[in-house]
Amino acid sequence: MDKCSDFLPWLGLDASMQILMNFDDPADLVRASAVSRAWREFVIANGFCKNLCLRMFPEISKVAHVIEVNNMIEPLDIGSHSSLEWGSLKRDHRVYAHLAHSFTSFRRKDCILKAISASSTDNYPEESIDNTLQPSDRIEQRPSYWSSKGQSNPAMPETLTYRLASRLCVISEISIQPFQAFFQFGYPIYSAKAVRFRMGYLKEPLEAGSDHVDKYSTDHGYIEDNFISTYVSPEYPMAQENSLQKYELPEPVLCIGGILQVDLLGRVQRQQMDGLFYICVSHVKVVGRPLLPTFDVEFLDRREKFGKWILKYNPQAGCCMPLARSSEDETSVPSHFRVFRLRQRGARGWEQQMIINTLLGNVAVVGDYDSDEEVVV
Repeated sequence: MDKCSDFLPWLGLDASMQILMNFDDPADLVRASAVSRAWREFVIANGFCKNLCLRMFPEISKVAHVIEVNNMIEPLDIGSHSSLEWGSLKRDHRVYAHLAHSFTSFRRKDCILKAISASSTDNYPEESIDNTLQPSDRIEQRPSYWSSKGQSNPAMPETLTYRLASRLCVISEISIQPFQAFFQFGYPIYSAKAVRFRMGYLKEPLEAGSDHVDKYSTDHGYIEDNFISTYVSPEYPMAQENSLQKYELPEPVLCIGGILQVDLLGRVQRQQMDGLFYICVSHVKVVGRPLLPTFDVEFLDRREKFGKWILKYNPQAGCCMPLARSSEDETSVPSHFRVFRLRQRGARGWEQQMIINTLLGNVAVVGDYDSDEEVVV
């Protein structure tokens, strides 16, 4: 060991930064920061974890500052004391390391929380947008679907608006099932010609305690007038089939604000009874990873498109939440892994614990970053 030396000084600042900038796994950056005090300071001071998040999702550039709920270090003014500045850098390292790890997690679930409104509804509440949250097109032998109002123009679009499970979600795919009217002659399928997805937030959030506006009235215009999209997908053709049709996005999308709009473009099926064109949907499913309650956002100016926002991090909220789906439950993991005591020593304790958590599949970091507490993982 006496003959060992640190290669970072040999390479120099520029070459060392180029090497670490090519790391695409947050666990590798955390391991690098645990090598030595010099490496730790180098990784934290240069914000490699934040840069990794920016490469994954450029929208992160709109973060004005981050707040750690259990470590309320306020944004620093120019000329602040160096110790406070270093504390802020360590906080950012912690937050962005966990955020990047959340981005790379394979834990996926249905991300729709509530239906907000539809651009039109034929018969409310029997054909409400709420029915699209049910996976089946029949409930107790009764049809379950949303239906638009009839239109003589087949080019008229419709829009369904949903609230996602978190104001910060990583969305990878969306599925839609058109409704087949098994109670009508010929069993027609009322699909759209194409579909498009928009994600974003409302300039004026809905009133507290209000889950939706009047779904069958013209109040949907309120949603349209106040919606700001931060992402618009390509248009995808929809098949006139009674099946759950999956649309994979070109790449995972970071939805900031937690609002999804499904644009149904064009009409295919005319109803024999009145000669009008309708769109009917039995089910909508959104697959991704909600980052709440560990991460949340607060907009500084909702009326500004692509405006700045605050990233909030609450490590205790995500305690013991798995990072990925696993075929093994906790009892199947050997006891010497399930109960592992890590003695945090000095400034490297958090990085070491992050590595342990990464390997064991736990998202939370328990204990203070610079403490000497004994931690049970």
